[in-house]
Amino acid sequence: MAKHDIPAEPGSASPAAAAGVAEPALPLDDRIHEVRDQFPILSRKAYLNSNSLGALSLRSVEERRRFEDLWHEMGAGAWYEIWVAKLEEVRALFGKTIEADAETIALMSSVSAAVSVVWGAIVAGVRGTGRNKVVLTELDFPTVGHHFLSQRANGLDVEIVPSPDGIHVPLESIRAAVDERTALLATSHVFFTSGNTQDAAELTRIAHDAGSFILLDAYQSNGQLAIDAGALGVDFLVGGALKWLCGGPGMAYLHVNPSVRLDPVTLSWFGVENQFLFDIRDATPRADARRFELGTPAAGVAYTAAGGLSIVLEYGISAIQHRNRLLANDLRDRLSDLGYRLHQASDPAARSALVLVEHEEDAAAAVRHLAARDVIVDHRGPLVRFSPHFYNTLEDNERAVAALAET
Repeated sequence: MAKHDIPAEPGSASPAAAAGVAEPALPLDDRIHEVRDQFPILSRKAYLNSNSLGALSLRSVEERRRFEDLWHEMGAGAWYEIWVAKLEEVRALFGKTIEADAETIALMSSVSAAVSVVWGAIVAGVRGTGRNKVVLTELDFPTVGHHFLSQRANGLDVEIVPSPDGIHVPLESIRAAVDERTALLATSHVFFTSGNTQDAAELTRIAHDAGSFILLDAYQSNGQLAIDAGALGVDFLVGGALKWLCGGPGMAYLHVNPSVRLDPVTLSWFGVENQFLFDIRDATPRADARRFELGTPAAGVAYTAAGGLSIVLEYGISAIQHRNRLLANDLRDRLSDLGYRLHQASDPAARSALVLVEHEEDAAAAVRHLAARDVIVDHRGPLVRFSPHFYNTLEDNERAVAALAET
């Protein structure tokens, strides 16, 4: 049924296979059983919802158990030599997912926390310059918009650039909005309701040409797309372990470009240079991104995150991106062949591993119908959203589309 030359998993026929044409395997196919064995949910369900929550791995469970064992054995003594070292490890792992050094990573509890601390630093840095404007788009995740809209009472001008189709936002429209009054362009790498990938390098040029900072929300992309934060030149990039990095909730990060000279206006004890001197009079900020950290990071959550991050990095984000693209294209073809209307970018190069299909009757009911058949997806408004990841197979796709066709 698929139009693309995508190889089939055992038991799933493709046009090329039916014609007797030999095809190369999907990336990571030679290790797919090893991959899937790490994620127990896959033995029971077709899990195609990684953009909401990545599947939990046995490695993350083992990591979390190690944290609990240390807590039982050492109590607070585990902090100084072991748990602090684990936090350093997670900073480094997050950094590797975006080709950045650990020194550019601050651990956060959420993107909301990261946006808040970044904005405080920017406000202090641009005071007196007349820059009191933030530019967003209407397709960005609401948490970013909510933060800035709440600041309008303090005189902040928030411009939300509209989308002409609910799928993308033209770069020309963003360029027109970012002007000499703009302090920050804050927008998404991948839009959560369309899967459209924005040109992050061009967004950075737009911001910097206007003398503005840029914050890129990479939560929807980090782990499914290869990212080189240094090459992009973004000032701030935020993401977390929850989705494609398979590390669970509660552990996010803030990447700070080393060229950014701003200091946070809220300094915590993890953000000071000599934190374990416990000197209330010494508030010297760290020289690296850790100066933005807000209090004690959650050590237990860091262990869980480390498990997922290490698996994703072990198999390689470039290979994962290639596999995910083929899985997503296969899903699109199967859905199109059944007459479904896809909510997607017209340019295939702008599509990510998020596959959204219009379901005019009741998208929420369709998601419940699939869940009753052990197919896990999600919905956003009238759209059913599939998000295949590297542990999925073409058989998962076949099963999901067959279940959707019953609705």
